[in-house]
Amino acid sequence: MAIKDDHYTGGETEGGITSSYATNDGVKLKVAYSFMGSIYDEAERKAALDAMSQDSLTMGPKTIEFQDKFAKMSGTKYAFAATSCTTSMHVVTQLFDIRPGDEVIVTPNTFVATSLVILKEGGVPVFADIDPRTFNIDPNDVERKITPKTKAIYVVHYAGQMVDMDPIMEIAKKHNLKVLEDCAHATGSSYKGRKAGSIGDCGAFSFHSLKNITTCGEGGMITTNNDEYAKGIQNLRCMSNMPQTWNDQLTDKNDPVWTFGKIVKRRTDPIQYWMPAHFDVIPWNGHWGSNYRMNEIQAAVGCCQLDKLDMLVAKRREIAHKITAGLQDVPGVEPVYEDPNCFHSFHLYTVCVDEKALGGSRDEFMQVLYQEEGVQGILHYQPTYHFTGLKRMGYDPDQCPRANEFFYNREFNIPMHPRLTDQDIQDMVDGIRNTSAKLRKRHCKA
Repeated sequence: MAIKDDHYTGGETEGGITSSYATNDGVKLKVAYSFMGSIYDEAERKAALDAMSQDSLTMGPKTIEFQDKFAKMSGTKYAFAATSCTTSMHVVTQLFDIRPGDEVIVTPNTFVATSLVILKEGGVPVFADIDPRTFNIDPNDVERKITPKTKAIYVVHYAGQMVDMDPIMEIAKKHNLKVLEDCAHATGSSYKGRKAGSIGDCGAFSFHSLKNITTCGEGGMITTNNDEYAKGIQNLRCMSNMPQTWNDQLTDKNDPVWTFGKIVKRRTDPIQYWMPAHFDVIPWNGHWGSNYRMNEIQAAVGCCQLDKLDMLVAKRREIAHKITAGLQDVPGVEPVYEDPNCFHSFHLYTVCVDEKALGGSRDEFMQVLYQEEGVQGILHYQPTYHFTGLKRMGYDPDQCPRANEFFYNREFNIPMHPRLTDQDIQDMVDGIRNTSAKLRKRHCKA
């Protein structure tokens, strides 16, 4: 298979479909789907090597710098680095004190991790349908799904376009619910001038290889403006890494020892650094912490990636807008709709098709686009309640008809990353146009 992307290495991967879409089927591709969503250069390479020379290789000075820079970027008081968006959401789920039987309203149009962190704590994901234009969770359906057992709402900013957050927050306030923003797609996105992760009670970000910025393939961040939550996050992601005697001192947000969960100046009391032990383990609100720490090499690379964020998002938006312009008036094809209230960071570019207008199916469209036009499309996301584990739990497979229609009949994602060339863009636009014409012609003859 001919692939132009220099980041592709070929061959099988342990992660399977979660780490590569490479195949060995003999198809000659013009534009392959890349698993590298960012740009690395000498800055990242130097930062990684410099971090390797430090005495501390985890949760050290580069982590603090990365957290500080991320909090400033996102407009939040606190930011805490973690191993992934999944582990970040698990921390927040514990922070929200989700217990067995508690219901959490969530979208089915997301990576399964958004629901799995609820299930891990014994909670019950309750699925609200999606908006047919933005593919984000529909606030009207959220309100319909609220019961006396509802404890939180987990929203996902699909593809980099933020959820309509004002009605979500109004619903949450009305019913006394917590709100988590799953910002895995949304680093660099905003809603009415407010950055992703700054509106709900907490935000969780992903720095996976595919994302708008990446910390060596994996990584995450938790954001919040809540002082008490900041203390809880510090305990839950690091297994209560400070002795109880120190924890007791961290009660005042203005206390000089409390800065992004790190002790920067200890009180001058008789306690020595080795007494009574170098760490303690206590549950936070009845929940035990985990080892979800980011290492210094990832954080150093993250600092470089944040320096490039505006450029990276600008490139994605420029590419996306060229694609949108090229797909205007293509029969049976719907380019991305941009909500005027949102600054879309285009983690994904989702093309939708109208099967009736084409006379053929979405799957047939993808097959022609791939095999005959050399453009590799992929699908995101199978409705969560259709996974075997949830089906066995008795979830209604037809509970969100718009999400079902979206995944099985309408959508596919074309390559989207900041290294795409003008030729790549033209090949994708031409490929989609040609596929539309081929399908309509074939089915007209039939």
